[in-house]
This record gives sequence, C-alpha cells and structure tokens, in this order.
Amino acid sequence: MDVQAQIKEIVESHPVVLFMKGNAKFPQCGFSGRAIQILQACGVNDPYTVNVLDDADIRQGIKEFANWPTIPQLYIKGEFIGGSDIMTEMYQSGELQQALKA
Repeated sequence: MDVQAQIKEIVESHPVVLFMKGNAKFPQCGFSGRAIQILQACGVNDPYTVNVLDDADIRQGIKEFANWPTIPQLYIKGEFIGGSDIMTEMYQSGELQQALKA
C-alpha cells in the first residue's frame, strides 16, 4: 500500500486523528503538545494519534496529503482541519467544539 492510501485509510477509519510529533502522553514538540491540550479541553481524551517521527514516509506524505507544510495536522471525520494555530483559533471561537460534536 502506498503512503497516500495508508494515510487516507487512517483518516477515514477514525473520527479524530492527529498527525503529530510524539504521542498524546508524550508530545515531542510544543505545537503537538498544544494540539493535544486543545483536544482534551474539547473533551477528546483519547484521539487517534500518528507519531510522524516513527515513519519518514508518513512524515513527508502527510504534508502532501493535505497540501499543508507543517505538523501537527488534525482530521475530523476524514476532513482536514488544520494545524495547531488553526485549532487554537477554532477552539477560541467555539468552532472546533461544534466540529467535534457534529
């Protein structure tokens, strides 16, 4: 299976997916840590996470998949939401909470 198909399967198989550096219990960059904190504040205590540091193909492939250059990347119900800055804005406006409830 090629990397793009693998990523597509991951984002379509889980309601909330975060591609990040590290994992939910041990984020390995500040932006990934902030993304996890935001999800927890929205009541998502166990998001499906993919540690891009474990797989160079996934790390590069996810950037191409969403045409988004940075990590972390959040997907809700298969839809690309954005990185930690967009997550922060959406959380502050209440949009992220609505997207997670829908």
